[in-house]
This record gives sequence, C-alpha cells and structure tokens, in this order.
Amino acid sequence: MAKLYAIGEALIDFIPQNKGVELKHVTGFEPQVGGAPANVASCVARLGESSALITQLGQDAFGDLITDTLNRQGVDTSLINRTDEANTGLAFVSLTEEGERDFAFYRKPSADMLLEPSTIQVDFQSDDILHFCSVALIPSPMKQAHIELIQKMEQAQGTIVFDPNLRFPLWPSIEALKETVLEFMPKAHILKIADEELEYLTGSKEKSSIQQLFKGNTEVIIYTEGAKGASIYTKQGQLASHQGYKVQVQDTTGAGDAFIGSFIYQLLKGQKESKPFEFIQNHAHDMLQFSNAVGALSTTQKGAIESLPNLEEINTFIQ
Repeated sequence: MAKLYAIGEALIDFIPQNKGVELKHVTGFEPQVGGAPANVASCVARLGESSALITQLGQDAFGDLITDTLNRQGVDTSLINRTDEANTGLAFVSLTEEGERDFAFYRKPSADMLLEPSTIQVDFQSDDILHFCSVALIPSPMKQAHIELIQKMEQAQGTIVFDPNLRFPLWPSIEALKETVLEFMPKAHILKIADEELEYLTGSKEKSSIQQLFKGNTEVIIYTEGAKGASIYTKQGQLASHQGYKVQVQDTTGAGDAFIGSFIYQLLKGQKESKPFEFIQNHAHDMLQFSNAVGALSTTQKGAIESLPNLEEINTFIQ
C-alpha cells in the first residue's frame, strides 16, 4: 500500500486566545499540536490514506501530547524517537484580525533537531512519497537524516515532495536559508511554492520566474496564492489553475500544510490508476479544487491538526 513518510519537526503551537494583539501582549494561549510534517501526515491519514511521521520528541508531556494526537488521527508513530537530551519544540503564535501569524520558536535545540540518521529504520517502496520542509534543514543531525532519506527514496524510485515553508526567525541569516532551500529544491520531484516565497527564491514577483525553479529532479511545481487559489506548472508551462474559495477565516495556521497534505492524499489514492506525474497530468484541475477546499476549510477553525476537515465536509463544501 502506498504510504506518505513525512520527516521533520513536530511541536506545540501555542495559539492566542484573542486576535489583533502583538505576541508580547498576548495573555492567554491554547496549545495545539503542529509542525508542518506532522500536519501533512495528519491530513493524509484523516482523509483515509496511509502516513507516517519521522521525527524525535522529548521525554516530556508535550511529546506525549503530540504522539497521542497523531495516533488518534491514524498516523503511524512507530518511527518517532524519544530523547531526554532536549525538549519537544514549542512555537508561540500571534494572530492578526485576518488570522495571519507571527511566530516565536523555542528550539535551541529541540528534540527533533537531534534525530540521528542511524536510528531511522525504514524501507521505501516505489509507490511511497517522502515529504519535507526547510524548518528542519538547519545544520544538525536532522539535516543529515533528510539527506540520507532523500537518497533512499531516490533509490526506491519513489516520489519526493518539498514545501520550503520558510520560517526566517529560525535561521542565522536569510542568505543561509536561501542557500539551503536552493540546494534541496532540485532533489524534489514536486515543489510547493507560496506566492510570498517566489520573489525571495527567484528575485522576481512574475509568475514566469517559476520556470527558473525547474532544476534537477523537479517535474511539477504547485504555486499557491492563499485565498486567490493555486496553479500547477510543468516544464512546458501552466497546466491548470483554480481560483480558490472565500471563507470566514479564524486562523491560517497549517492551511498550506492542509493543502499539500490533501494533494499528496490524492496522489496516494491515485496510485491505483497511474503514477503520480501521469495522475497530475490527467486530474490537475480537480486536484487543485479539492486541495483549495481543504486549505480553505482548515482556516475556519483554530489550530492546524484539529481544524482539518473530513471527506464528507470537503465534498459538501465543493458541491
């Protein structure tokens, strides 16, 4: 059975109880399980396909909370290590009135950053998918774990998906982040690039600059524009687009993860029909419509994992 393996951070997002307040003035927070790889794995499992998270958590209550939450979603947690060398990562968030976010991270280091590649025992198959982001690519054992798992997935001839998901405060410099992202992008068959990331990565706001990012193994780029929708590009140009949905936004935390998680869900489900790139070619518009719906619905509630819709809610929304 085709399976998603998401590698990277899992942490606790402390979401403010009130909007429109600077982080330093927030007086109350609600803990929510988060971290992009955990969110993506949860989305895939919630929609009915198989997923596993590869990470490391502290021997603490927050690590217990993350593991329990993922188990309830149906995520395979057998590849999650626990350590007493560092604590589980935390992120404190403030929200504008429109639900946009500002982060303060506590992970210097967090347990996930210390994950040693030698502790990961996994055998990939050709129909599996590996997903990763840039947050866990800061120089650390975890970065080396990414490198080795990417090589293993290449050897298995599976599919690799990279969502940079840029978090500037975590890096010593924006130059170091850009260099690392550009290093890893050619290793991915599918890239997800948000509109605010395009100029940073290419030097241009023009959509035509997307073509600059087709290097190495990259065959498909998904370009997302928040409430304005998303498009799929191949080396030949734009393949499809969907205008997105307007909803009453409560919290945008995890919306991009819900989008790419639901996209990967469709790829896994489609393995019964065809290989990922052929499936995208044949179903590009419908895939965008579905993923835009999931992303939009996830913003109507607080948090990331707890806000994920189920299939019935998605299909009702689209109709």
